[in-house]
Amino acid sequence: MNKDELKERTKRFAHHCVKLATTLPNTKLGHHISGQLIRSSTSVAANYRATCLAQSKASFIAKISIVLEEADESAFWLEFIVEENLLHEKSVTPLLNEAKELTAIFFSSRKTAGEH
Repeated sequence: MNKDELKERTKRFAHHCVKLATTLPNTKLGHHISGQLIRSSTSVAANYRATCLAQSKASFIAKISIVLEEADESAFWLEFIVEENLLHEKSVTPLLNEAKELTAIFFSSRKTAGEH
């Protein structure tokens, strides 16, 4: 997967998380998780774009680390939604799987960049 495909994939992930977040219950917890999921998932996409513009290896590693953290945080909030029974698990599972895949991709990218 090249960087343009990954830019598109992270943006699509953010869009899907935003849509899911808007379906959370109209409760204090629902509002909190909605805001957190929207923030972390859109940060994955926005910060990955910034990573693509990194001007040095050190800058790339720093930026990809932020993307990695935000992808993992998105996975946390998706897991929390399921554990709190806020939405049906089957509506969350595809996004949770995508968050985990993105986390693995960015972990691998950071590890590879640090080895050279």
